[in-house]
Amino acid sequence: MRITVVDTGTANLASMRVALQRLGAEVILTCEPGEVRAAESLVLPGVGAFATGMARLTECGLGEPIVDHVNAERPFLAVCLGLQLLCRSSEESPGVRGMGALQTDVRRFPDSHAGGRLTVPQLGWNDVTPDPACALLQAGHAYFANSYHLAAIPDGWTGAESVHGLPFVAALERGPMLACQFHPELSGAWGSALLRRWLERHTAC
Repeated sequence: MRITVVDTGTANLASMRVALQRLGAEVILTCEPGEVRAAESLVLPGVGAFATGMARLTECGLGEPIVDHVNAERPFLAVCLGLQLLCRSSEESPGVRGMGALQTDVRRFPDSHAGGRLTVPQLGWNDVTPDPACALLQAGHAYFANSYHLAAIPDGWTGAESVHGLPFVAALERGPMLACQFHPELSGAWGSALLRRWLERHTAC
């Protein structure tokens, strides 16, 4: 299995690469548009700010190849900020346009909900509850590190939900495509099993 990982310059690149290699994948790290466009299977990781992530993708000319890959429904995995960058915009960075592959916007968790204080960012483990139609996502516990979230699953996708004060999108899937707000590479045996199922779906395609 050859997996192309987009070099976003962020902190979870090494952990993502190691997690995939442990499952037998050959990992190619790149920020070259031609290599991204030619990739059979693509991973978009990310940790950090929306504006910084988009600036990196724009600087390297990677936005269009990534969107084309998603629109073609080729094997694809996005993690944390990688998921958010697929959206139209984020409250974290007003005026900064996202890639728009997902027709939705990213919202900040409120500081309080139902009369109580809400810890923002969410840091730690949380339940993941998938829709019964999901093929890749299964119920379990995943590690999250996020202040921002998607409020609802976009049309044309299935997914999983978590609750941090209010319900939010934990992950999305469609065919061989998987986009996680949590970090599967940091989610122990459950996260490793999810990555294995995604890799197996990749080889089936």
